[in-house]
Amino acid sequence: MDILKIAAFSDGETGGNPAGVVIEDTLPPAHDMQAIAEKIGFSETAFAAPQDDGWRVRYFSPESEVPFCGHATIALGAALSMKYGDGAFALILNDAEVSVSAQKDGALFRAALGSPPTQSAALSKEITQQALAIFGYEEGALDPRLPPARAHGGANHFIFVLNTRKKLAQMHYELAVGRRFMLAHNINATISFIYAQTNTLFHARNAFASGGVLEDPATGAAAAALAGYLRDISWPHGGAIDIVQGEDMGMRSLLRAEFSDEAGSSVKVSGTARVM
Repeated sequence: MDILKIAAFSDGETGGNPAGVVIEDTLPPAHDMQAIAEKIGFSETAFAAPQDDGWRVRYFSPESEVPFCGHATIALGAALSMKYGDGAFALILNDAEVSVSAQKDGALFRAALGSPPTQSAALSKEITQQALAIFGYEEGALDPRLPPARAHGGANHFIFVLNTRKKLAQMHYELAVGRRFMLAHNINATISFIYAQTNTLFHARNAFASGGVLEDPATGAAAAALAGYLRDISWPHGGAIDIVQGEDMGMRSLLRAEFSDEAGSSVKVSGTARVM
């Protein structure tokens, strides 16, 4: 079995979030995919096999299967481009059908995905207080313009927007405590802490304790969820936002999300990928 290791949403030839990619004629049994993902140790590994006119894809973290993973989809796009040439590829997930396109650009690949539909809803004060306490924050750390929310862009996320970049850098928590909290509230992706530098430039940190990972350096599904949330609250996004993630981990990553004002519609998330 050939396992590719590709960092998605890289900052040129550095940074990005490493993903495993396995392309086979048929998908292995679920328990084998889980064991492979655990052995690789990246936050997600994408497994793909041809089906009809597209690709059947499943994603596994070291501890569980996840319904959708943006950075692993970008990595998969780069891998498919390496194997079959530049183009667009239809992907059949457990609960949705999406697409990814990729083109070789020197030593890198430029790739873009179309997310599953998005949705968001406000968080209760009780859940907000519980989450903030776990991550070392008080309610005064929040940006009142962007209230806490549960958001979905293929997977479930919580979003908390902080009022200074310094506070974002101070994020900390215990993995086991975060895991219990996320599993109790069906957060199968990440808890996103965000700082809005401008209306269209955001800094992000994403805890992925539910998957056994302290923090992701780049999270495409969370980028789609954030874009959908901004659309839902009528934030002046101008059709696109840029997200800088991973800086506090020393793995600077760059993501771009483009989207319309149509409620629930797919979000285009793009960036570069580098083979490790």
